[in-house]
Parts: sequence; C-alpha cells; structure tokens
Amino acid sequence: MNKLFRNLAVGFLFFVSVVTTTARAADSAAPREYIEWCDIWISHANETNLPRVLLIGDSITRDYYPGVEQRLNGRAYVGRLASSAFLTDPALLQELDLVLSQYHFSVVHFNNGMHGWPHSEAEYERAFPRFLQAIHRGAPRAKLIWASTTPIRSDPEHPDGTQATGDRIDRRNAIALKCLHGKNVAVDDLNATMRGHPEYHSDNVHFNNTGVDIQAAQVAVQVAAALPKSTNR
Repeated sequence: MNKLFRNLAVGFLFFVSVVTTTARAADSAAPREYIEWCDIWISHANETNLPRVLLIGDSITRDYYPGVEQRLNGRAYVGRLASSAFLTDPALLQELDLVLSQYHFSVVHFNNGMHGWPHSEAEYERAFPRFLQAIHRGAPRAKLIWASTTPIRSDPEHPDGTQATGDRIDRRNAIALKCLHGKNVAVDDLNATMRGHPEYHSDNVHFNNTGVDIQAAQVAVQVAAALPKSTNR
C-alpha cells in the first residue's frame, strides 16, 4: 500500500460503496447504514515543498473541499477523507489510520456528526475520544481544527426519533465541544455560520453553491491561520 501511494503522481481517488450484509459487518458495533462509502483524495502525492492539510468529514466536507483547495493553492496541498462511517464503526478508525500513516499533515480539519442516527448521543460521547485519539496518533504534530456539524433545513417527522433533527445535531456538537475542552483544538463553527439560512440549502442536509462557497471560504481562513508561519501569508 505504501508503494501504491508513493507512485501516485498527481492524486489518489478511492471511492467505494458497500452494502453491509457480510458477516464481518454484522459483527461490528453497528448498525451501519444501508450503503457505506469512503472517498479519499490526496493531491500532489509526490511533492513535498508545501505543507499538507487533511479535511476529514462527510459529503458536506467533500462539497466544500474544492473551494478550500483553490483558496489555499500555492500555500498548502489539501487532501480529503470523506466517509459515511459513524464514530462507533471500526472502519472509520481504519480509514483514518490508512490516510494519516501515508503523509505528514501540518493541519487536520475534522468533523463527524451527520451520520449514524440510529446510534444514541451517549454512544457518540463514548466514541468521540477514540476518534480524536486516532487523529492525534496519526498526526501527532498537526494543528487540529474541529468543525461543528452543520444544521439541517427542517426537522423531518420520524416518530422513532432515530433520524437527524436540529436538536440532535446541537447535542452532538455540544458533546464534541465538551470532549475537546483543554485539548488545544481550534473550533470552526460552521453550524453557527449556516444556522438560520435555509436559502443556502439544496436539500434538507446539503447546501447549494452559495452555501458551499461560504463554508469553503471559512474553512480556508481557519486552515490558513494554522499553517506553519513560513506559508501563513
């Protein structure tokens, strides 16, 4: 696997959709979603003259990634790890280990909160420290920035209470903040920026071009401020 990464000249795109019907999936600490996916993109894979940045998240992160990369062009190489895996899924930690073991990242901007709704907020709170530890372990010298989970446009009707609601997103964000207290992790409050702006949404969860551009600009500013001083200009 190391040889594969080293030999990539421009980038690496890995996208896989898996229907979780295998015995191994059944044995995990799931339930998982009907389709699980992972999207890894490492640009300028063989170049070392600029610091590297990794954006960790889900489809929201995948959407604003191009805008962040464009804004940091010439200052940093920006990669992404977007995944549907919830914090309790061992696959997420394996995905983190895979990407973080391949490169030295100067900045890691991360989020996990918009998937895994059948899991309780108590499970989220138990799993978040392991998620943070995996990032620290893989990028021990990186500056870390946590991004709050963005709001949904409206609360759908789900009598079983297992799906996304604004209240559950708020609770997950509060749990993450509590887990980050005293950890020297910066906060990028994308939730506050997008809250109260349904016109920025393209559906209940995702955002239109205006919303994505606003997020990309904010993330780029946060990441630029965390870059090594020689490139922070």
